[in-house]
Amino acid sequence: MATPTCSLIIPVYKNEANLPDLLAALTSLQEKTPYHLEVVFVIDGSPDRCYEILLSELPNYSFSSQLILLSRNFGSFSAIRAGLQAAVGEYYAVMAADLQEPPELVIKMWSELEKNETDVVIAVREARNDPFLTRLPSSIFWGLYRNFVVPEVPPGGVDIFGCNQQFRDQLLQLEERHSSLIAQMFWVGFRRKFISYERRERLHGKSAWTMGKKINYLMDSTFAFTDLPIRLLIQVGGITSGLSALFGLLVVIFRMMNWIEVPGYTATIIAIVFFGAFNIFSLGIVGSYAWRTYENTKSRPLHIVMHQHEFNHSRRD
Repeated sequence: MATPTCSLIIPVYKNEANLPDLLAALTSLQEKTPYHLEVVFVIDGSPDRCYEILLSELPNYSFSSQLILLSRNFGSFSAIRAGLQAAVGEYYAVMAADLQEPPELVIKMWSELEKNETDVVIAVREARNDPFLTRLPSSIFWGLYRNFVVPEVPPGGVDIFGCNQQFRDQLLQLEERHSSLIAQMFWVGFRRKFISYERRERLHGKSAWTMGKKINYLMDSTFAFTDLPIRLLIQVGGITSGLSALFGLLVVIFRMMNWIEVPGYTATIIAIVFFGAFNIFSLGIVGSYAWRTYENTKSRPLHIVMHQHEFNHSRRD
């Protein structure tokens, strides 16, 4: 039986300081893996010299590789999709360039996929060595994500996963804008398996996955995969309508008892302020859905490849 080719997709953004360690780790991975290794680097509009360094260094390494430069920063999930589209392997894996996930983990995922008992393998953090101020917002984010978007998502989220060709092909058919790749992975179904690992401490630089990006991603995931905001809006609308009716009844009673000296003034002001704010909030939620619908009608590409290079594919056999 021929040895399968396995493709490792690595999105790269502001990881210039990590590249020497990353390339060394990939060289070690090639020596340990029983598979033909292909590494697909996707430069997601990184403002540093990641593209220039990899373009110069990759021809010197024996593992097969591709280097893809996107025309601008489209986001890590678009970069992952670009890598999955370009990869030529029979099995695939995705990992970050910061080496917080052990590269050897992909060998375990590929071996699970080769058994043909599962279609996607998701690595779950057993522990992480990040500082408390880093762990806290991450825990809050993934807690909200599990409660409001996809309950099946592991408590620590998904940073690394592997899949077979069938799963990849179905995943790439979903071309929604401002969506969630992680939620899409769970939405398509298929046979799923979880394996645990301990996340390492980041050695160089700091993560570009800021709280602002997490909030935007949580909003995209919420509006793309659940009608929870609309249902909450209906519930809040019903509650506030009941409270407004009760408030109106109290105003009538107070007026009949001559406890209100300026007839209508207080009730009018409160009603205007309350319902004005409520209407703005409601329009914001409805507008968020309308905007995402409009974005999907444009049919713009999810990413644009500016340059693509292949290195050492002829050495694979």
